[in-house]
Amino acid sequence: MKIAIEGLSPVQVTAGRLTFGAIMLVALMAIGRRRWPTDPRLLGKIAVLSVLLCVAPFLLFGWAAQHLPSGISSIFNATTPIMTLLVGVVALPTERLTRDRVAGFVLALLGVLVVAGPWRIELDGEGSRFLLAQLACLGATLCYGLGAVYSRRLLRGSTIDSTTLAATQISLAAVLALVLVGAVGRTPMTITAPVLLSIIAVGAIGTGVAYVWFNDIIRLWGAPLAASVTYLTPVVGVVLGVLVLKEEVHWNEGVGALVVIAGILLTQGVLTRRRAVPAQ
Repeated sequence: MKIAIEGLSPVQVTAGRLTFGAIMLVALMAIGRRRWPTDPRLLGKIAVLSVLLCVAPFLLFGWAAQHLPSGISSIFNATTPIMTLLVGVVALPTERLTRDRVAGFVLALLGVLVVAGPWRIELDGEGSRFLLAQLACLGATLCYGLGAVYSRRLLRGSTIDSTTLAATQISLAAVLALVLVGAVGRTPMTITAPVLLSIIAVGAIGTGVAYVWFNDIIRLWGAPLAASVTYLTPVVGVVLGVLVLKEEVHWNEGVGALVVIAGILLTQGVLTRRRAVPAQ
């Protein structure tokens, strides 16, 4: 996304990745000879998922990519499990606030503040955009949390398979994004080889194939545990940011990422379970 945004606007990046994701998933539907859903109520629910898991967060992350290093964006993406648990506590009767979860929420929030580094931000024009970009990332992960919990409830009462769900979801999202491009995204584009290859990769693989896998994980593990896959995002994002984009990494970003992940592990009871294991 960081490379693609060099030649495309946030709306164009969103539409591009969703279009290539839809192409990949339509091909998988054709190869597997799967049937598309036709129930209007089900399509309406999937359309809600398209907005929560695709259009809204992709736009927010795309806008943030103009003002943030990719490494910082990937660290904020790791807050998705926290957002998912917060939404789950409100929306799912099986989710409860425990002492460890409250402590984990507070610890993760502290980690986010460390990553943000408010002591480094001067509230001039660029500093304000840097701060707003970080808030946009948090807004995107809140969308992921809402979408993951809603998806869990949808999958629980439906027989639709993960590939069909992802294909329908991404295709509907692509249509919505293309409408947005027609309305507000008709700005000049600079299509270079890196920009084109980046948008194809983030679309076909990072959006198309990844959403099939993510729906499988939600079905098998549930929304909170499925969101834990974002633990790897800061590691991959920061390393690739340094190696490929030559980005600088400040001490607070690495420390904050570790604090965020520790908070997430605490909210999910991983640290508690380890303490409870008796010594051999």
